Amino acid sequence: MIGAGSAVLIGVTALIIFGPKRLPELGRSAGKTLREFKNATQGIMEDHDKEDKTPLKNEMKDDKTSL
Repeated sequence: MIGAGSAVLIGVTALIIFGPKRLPELGRSAGKTLREFKNATQGIMEDHDKEDKTPLKNEMKDDKTSL
């Protein structure tokens, strides 16, 4: 975990490197990127949850009866 001193040091360094005008723009773009990533992963998880798992169960039953 990042401590308070480390967070302040990172913030000051970012402010020096990027300047006060570009920092909000970078924050917005980082937020949009994270939001898009979250939406994409949620879509993948929803698709995975919607899959019908009964064919797999039926295949397992067929395999047991053929032994």
